[in-house]
Amino acid sequence: MAAKSKVNYQCAACGAVHNKWTGQCADCGAWNTLSEVVTAGATGPRFSSYAGESAVQTLAEVNLTEQPRTLTGISELDRVLGGGVVRGSVVLIGGDPGIGKSTLLLQMTGAMGGADVLYVSGEESAQQTSLRARRLGLAHTNMLLLTETGVERILTTAAARRPQVMVIDSIQTLYTDQLQSASGSVSQVRECAAQLVRYAKQTDTTVFLVGHVTKEGALAGPRVLEHMVDTVLYFEGNPGERYRVLRAVKNRFGAVNELGVFAMSDRGLKGVENPSAIFLSRHEEPVPGSVIMVTREGTRPMLVEIQALVDESHVANPRRVAVGLDYNRLAMLLAVLHRHGGVAMYDQDVFVNAVGGMRINETGADLAVLLAALSSFRNKPLPADLVVFGEVGLAGEIRPVPNGQERLKEAAKHGFKRAIIPKDNVAKKSGGDMQIIGARRLSEAIDKI
Repeated sequence: MAAKSKVNYQCAACGAVHNKWTGQCADCGAWNTLSEVVTAGATGPRFSSYAGESAVQTLAEVNLTEQPRTLTGISELDRVLGGGVVRGSVVLIGGDPGIGKSTLLLQMTGAMGGADVLYVSGEESAQQTSLRARRLGLAHTNMLLLTETGVERILTTAAARRPQVMVIDSIQTLYTDQLQSASGSVSQVRECAAQLVRYAKQTDTTVFLVGHVTKEGALAGPRVLEHMVDTVLYFEGNPGERYRVLRAVKNRFGAVNELGVFAMSDRGLKGVENPSAIFLSRHEEPVPGSVIMVTREGTRPMLVEIQALVDESHVANPRRVAVGLDYNRLAMLLAVLHRHGGVAMYDQDVFVNAVGGMRINETGADLAVLLAALSSFRNKPLPADLVVFGEVGLAGEIRPVPNGQERLKEAAKHGFKRAIIPKDNVAKKSGGDMQIIGARRLSEAIDKI
């Protein structure tokens, strides 16, 4: 006998449960915080757990088996996922409209053969999806296509077809018959995602979910959606630009902050094997305010050009603009440059940019930002064969960064001959023709250039 489900309304502020919806929570007094939740009947059977039947066992009794991975056929996507997809995992992909989420997943289904992949489209008709596949050269694949928005009917079809991979485009368009609210609401997204995650764990089916984003760039829907899935991927970049970046912000089966770079063409997204080449704008001659740094995204070191423009300010409060870098850290670094480098820019506008739309979150870009700003301020270009990386502290010290030797190898592979790095990142035995200059203080690094 199936369990009878009951619809209640839970307050997002205090967690109180009410039998009917009201504008104000009777317990805490908060307004517009009640949302639908589904509770199973007390006498009906409950859903089994995600991981199967529960049983108490010690850690030594747990049978450790390596999770088998299936390659998607797209090398950059496999890199971001940690080497391929894991059976039973749930992957959430978010990004701006038109960035390439549906295109990437459609290409993935074609590269995986199509016969064992169920593509569920809740936003486009079957004709629209077929036209997109024809443009991508996937017209002859055996991909299973379903246009449906009811999650119960989707799971019924999946149980009959038994696909290895299922793509849901998108989770905001689905609804469940157990709730009365509209598709895309917090309760609908949460309940539909819970049913899909439960199905994936119980049947070892890999599920890809496409998620919409808000105008601030965060995934739309409840925050719990990101906690329920195994992997969260974000598409970064401007839909009008050619290059797109796919970043992993959560991955239970691989490295976090792993990066994949794609180029959009008329035949879809193509992986960029050497992304350092697109982030470096080779100038015909050295120009002031430009320096090359080596950042590290996940397991991949990449060369990125940092550009700075320092100009005399004509307003009371000089501007500080950082594109691809942290604005607050830029203000802090300029204060360190004044105190420990003897260079004051309190009356200058400072603009800093990471070339190619790259977003750098690590502190290893500190030294490169300061040297680029100093180069522009003094109108003196830095050597074209120089790379820089290092974290700068408030006391003026240059701190080491992780994986310094791998960064130097990446720079040497692209023909760079000199490097200014933290003293603690200098190897005892340096090989190759690169000249390594180690500095412990910011003043030392300024003197050596």
